[in-house]
Amino acid sequence: MLTEAEQHEIEAEAAHYPERRAVAIDALKIVQQHRGYISDATLTEVAVFLGLTRAELDGVATFYNLLHRKPVGRNVIWICDGVSCWLTGYGRLRRQLEQRLGIQEGETTADGRFTLLPIVCLGACDHAPVCMVNDDLHHDLDPAADPDRMNKLLEPYR
Repeated sequence: MLTEAEQHEIEAEAAHYPERRAVAIDALKIVQQHRGYISDATLTEVAVFLGLTRAELDGVATFYNLLHRKPVGRNVIWICDGVSCWLTGYGRLRRQLEQRLGIQEGETTADGRFTLLPIVCLGACDHAPVCMVNDDLHHDLDPAADPDRMNKLLEPYR
């Protein structure tokens, strides 16, 4: 069941839209902030609350890649694997993160602090390679240029 806080936040966002269905992404993001991810049961609860079918909302949830459909770590590292990042050091950056965290792309650290996920583009091609930790964008991250930068970057998230 959606909490009162979740319902109030969704209603506040819905007031900005001409149709209730238009708040679908915002509603899912709100619930994800409270719960960490969108379970199947949660998806159904939100669909009922918005007056959508589960299939309609599932289409939104599976299309929008910043919504988590399974549990993730407290900090999600999105590593851009778009063409610009791929050409300028994505592979080195991914390997450095995997080694530093002791996980592979798509996995979560044993302590639940970090999940490493690929993302097609973060829209900062002129500063590739880039990653995003939670909502913080970090750019010009080629480990060949500064091998210790990623370690320093992750410290505040520990």
